[in-house]
Amino acid sequence: MVDLHRKKVWKENLSSYAFLVPWLLGFLVLTLYPMMYSLYLSFTKFNIRTPPVWIGLRNYLVMFAGTDAIPMDERFLNSVFVTFKFVFISVPLKLIFALAVAMLMNKKLKMIGLYRALYYIPTLLGGSVAIAVLWRRLFAGDGLINMILRGVFGLENLPAWISNPTYSLYTLILLAVWQFGSPMIIFLAGLQQIPREYYEASSVDGAGKVRQFLAITLPSLSPIIFFNFVMQMISAFQSFTQAFIVSGGSGGPLDSTMFYSLYLYIKGFGFSEMGYAAAMAWVLLLIIAGLTAVSFKASGNLVSYGSGE
Repeated sequence: MVDLHRKKVWKENLSSYAFLVPWLLGFLVLTLYPMMYSLYLSFTKFNIRTPPVWIGLRNYLVMFAGTDAIPMDERFLNSVFVTFKFVFISVPLKLIFALAVAMLMNKKLKMIGLYRALYYIPTLLGGSVAIAVLWRRLFAGDGLINMILRGVFGLENLPAWISNPTYSLYTLILLAVWQFGSPMIIFLAGLQQIPREYYEASSVDGAGKVRQFLAITLPSLSPIIFFNFVMQMISAFQSFTQAFIVSGGSGGPLDSTMFYSLYLYIKGFGFSEMGYAAAMAWVLLLIIAGLTAVSFKASGNLVSYGSGE
């Protein structure tokens, strides 16, 4: 009887593993192997046309310190600065705007479902090439934005926002904030889970709307705010399409929109320095992992999961 039971369990386990085989093959062939190979390439000089040549830590040294033969890569450091600036301005603004719209959409109004769908559309379209091209035209010297500013406010001598290094990055930040639909939907789901009794009891105690927001809404939404922050931060670090289209693939003007992923693309596919590009990819992975770990560490006293933690 024991042997029959073992055989039955073994067959059941075998069938379970059989269903896992496609996923395991996909993970090994399409994820793990490319990752490990890119890690190897990051220690090589590789231009696609010739076999990779092992050069050790040279790619990493060029990024941060330079070598006797090759100076430090200033454009790499600039891409890091531009990307950090983009992330730490756009992500908080996007979350604030998304929460504000979610609170407006958390009302019992006629056709509220239609309004929610309409507000979500920018997220569906915002990452497309067409929207990036449209954004480039909107903020051009003769674009719609300047036409409105001249016609409505009478302003003159307006710059070409998208081609001015002082303002170009902020146009991309505005485009990122405009794509607020995804965190808005998540905030809306969280708002609908907050018991109405909390607000009713606080109203009896004389709490106003601001006090209710600070004492009830924000603490109740803290796990969702943290989730949205981490996900949007990771996504912002990988931004590419907008900067590529708006700058014409150059990161200009004067590298003011040279995002990290765009510079990685330029080094890998523009200059055929695939080994260097692979090293950049791993540095980006470490940056994102480090900031995510710091965020989790810092969230201990800020995020409440409703269990006394």
